[in-house]
Amino acid sequence: MHSTERHNASIVYTTPMIDLNTAQAADRIAKLLANPESRTLEFKRISGKQSRMYEAVCAFANSEGGLLVIGIGDAKAMKPGDKPQSRLFGIEENPEGFDDFRRELLNRFTPPITRLHWLRLPCTLHNGQPGHVVMLRVEKSDQVHTVVGNGTWTRMDASNRELSAVEIADLTYQRGVKSAETLPMPVALDLLNTDAWRSYCLTRGLADMDVAVRLPRLGLAVPGEAGLQPLLAALLLFADEPGALLAGQGMRADIRVFHYKGKAVQRGEVPNLLLPPKTITGPAIEQIAKAQAYVLERLAVGLTMEGSGFKTRYRYPERVIKEAITNAVVHRDYRLNRDIQIRIFDDRVEVESPGRLPGNLTPATIEKTGSVPRNSLLARHLREFPNPPNVDAGEGVPMMFAQMEQAKLYEPLYREQLETAVPTLVVTLLNLERPTVWDEVSAWIDREGAISNVKLCDIAKVDTLKASRMLVAWRDQGLLVPVPGRAKRNMAYTKPTTADAESGSLLSGLEDNNAGIAK
Repeated sequence: MHSTERHNASIVYTTPMIDLNTAQAADRIAKLLANPESRTLEFKRISGKQSRMYEAVCAFANSEGGLLVIGIGDAKAMKPGDKPQSRLFGIEENPEGFDDFRRELLNRFTPPITRLHWLRLPCTLHNGQPGHVVMLRVEKSDQVHTVVGNGTWTRMDASNRELSAVEIADLTYQRGVKSAETLPMPVALDLLNTDAWRSYCLTRGLADMDVAVRLPRLGLAVPGEAGLQPLLAALLLFADEPGALLAGQGMRADIRVFHYKGKAVQRGEVPNLLLPPKTITGPAIEQIAKAQAYVLERLAVGLTMEGSGFKTRYRYPERVIKEAITNAVVHRDYRLNRDIQIRIFDDRVEVESPGRLPGNLTPATIEKTGSVPRNSLLARHLREFPNPPNVDAGEGVPMMFAQMEQAKLYEPLYREQLETAVPTLVVTLLNLERPTVWDEVSAWIDREGAISNVKLCDIAKVDTLKASRMLVAWRDQGLLVPVPGRAKRNMAYTKPTTADAESGSLLSGLEDNNAGIAK
């Protein structure tokens, strides 16, 4: 699967298929045969109708992505005593059917699915004849797809399931194809004639501040049966208490901050809260500013651990805290009946916002991709306030990773919580200094043995030349010694034994030679 990406990261269905050589293919097929079908893996023979294959492609695109392996039979069809190779039927079983499948992929889905990656593997088939297995990798999509005339599908643990109309609508909100911010709200327009509205108008140079005139022009109100209705985005931007106005609609829009003693929530008769929870309300611009100020104030105060007298010092960059809170407000799913929760512990800060990552974002890709605006109206209009919390340029998340690295802290950890009643996205910022490169190298040697230039490149994220210089420097400092009998091209290093260290000291004749070495 990863070989496809190394050749071309933007392969679509019309791109010529990539072929692996025989040795690579044999290894890949052996691994495939050893794995059962799962949420991200399905096997299909090309015999008969291909409708099940279209369903699988649709399901993968609408879920977390996955791999459709064409030309391998289901393991459940094997008989006792059959070898794994008996499942290899290849695309040669129905070459015309396979060609039709490839050719018709673009026209079989609404909207079209184009983020497809093809890899062809030569092999020996079950009958001893040469043939090919094809791997089709389907990326998680930022849209919701339907098989023309055959429904909308999602992926289960090892099968595909057709979605109902209600589930399709829910998926469009999850993916950010639709946003609750565009929903008309049964709220009087006068409730939006607030200080936040006037501040917004003054910043934009709008002389006429009549909400009934301006909101429709700004795309923030629409006609309804009972007259002009503001969109949810307008309530979030301008209402003094949007959370209270939304309570009757089964929605929430506030922030709750919890500051705990210790490293975990203790659920007992007396909770381990340092002080009562703080509820932060108001229009989005004020809510973000108040939450940022309160959390930064709590972090500045620190936390004295009970019984030890030790005071925790929080080392987070201020910009990272602010960005995490801003993103929670701007990108949360406002359909869901849950407040944003910020939890402060002595070893981390957690920012939990309702909803999953929108689009095709995953926790693994968000560092490079950056955030995707679920609520584009809200994000766009927040830029027009004095001292806006965001510039809406998509650089915020990569900045968080860079700032945490510069502060020598662990990178932000993103995870989706799907097992709860309301799905949420949790961003964890660890108040924990990350190990130096030498600490990681030392731990690797203790665990695995000698370290090579290639492994150091992987650990330190540096090129070969810089890794060589680092190894030579540690060797000169006496921290590492070359593994005997290795050619220069295959050189590896390990820690010196006691005898090696004593020998090095005698040869140098300088007792203070190691004075500057980091331990």
